[in-house]
Amino acid sequence: MYKEYINLTEANLAGEHLCCAMADKKHQYGVELKKAWLADRMKEGHVFRKLNVNGKVFIEYAPLEKSWVPVVGENYYYIYCLWVSGSFKGKGYGKELLDFCLSDARKNGKSGVCIISSPKKKPYLSDRKFLQKFGFETVDRIGKEYELMAVSFNGTVPEFTPNAKKQSIDSEELTIYYSPQCPFIPNCIEQIENYCNINKIPVNLIKVDTLEKAKELPCVFNNWAVFYKGRFETVQLLNENSLKKLLDK
Repeated sequence: MYKEYINLTEANLAGEHLCCAMADKKHQYGVELKKAWLADRMKEGHVFRKLNVNGKVFIEYAPLEKSWVPVVGENYYYIYCLWVSGSFKGKGYGKELLDFCLSDARKNGKSGVCIISSPKKKPYLSDRKFLQKFGFETVDRIGKEYELMAVSFNGTVPEFTPNAKKQSIDSEELTIYYSPQCPFIPNCIEQIENYCNINKIPVNLIKVDTLEKAKELPCVFNNWAVFYKGRFETVQLLNENSLKKLLDK
């Protein structure tokens, strides 16, 4: 097993890969945007920790007060992403990364750690059963599909904002909220714009580019949220094929 981990810093950020988007050229613009976003977030206590390998083995978290999600709470860490893929699965790396985050939270006097999950396994969300092994419990819900899970060290719990629980908007148009936080997003936006332009489908792409905008969103959100016909649909990133399926529902 590999044991060397690296925390990204302002000093090493330019020379390190971001795990989730490494070799694919179509995502390099997204990587540049993510690194610029990260450079600003690191000043706020954002942590990106990865195994020193050519693979997807990392955790990304930040103080909840500075996290670009419609979740609020006092003195928590919020986990954006915990990802272990391919041949690295089943070797304890996910446990080590999550243990590091929990220990970091205790060391820094945090009230606990929270993350968005789901009763049923969903793409881009950490597995609920895995989180429960570390003491995470459901502390808030949005509908039947999304839940906020947390480990509390002092009995306080975070929650979704009241606005996030609306899960609806006035517009009937395909509407997508997105942030620079994921390097895959620019390519998804390009595919969606091209498909909608060719097929004359009205689309409203809303860039979430400030903390304030993120905290006020009308839905569950980690870096992406899709509405269609006024109703929230998914946090799953869309390419052209998945967009077609959504529009054909």
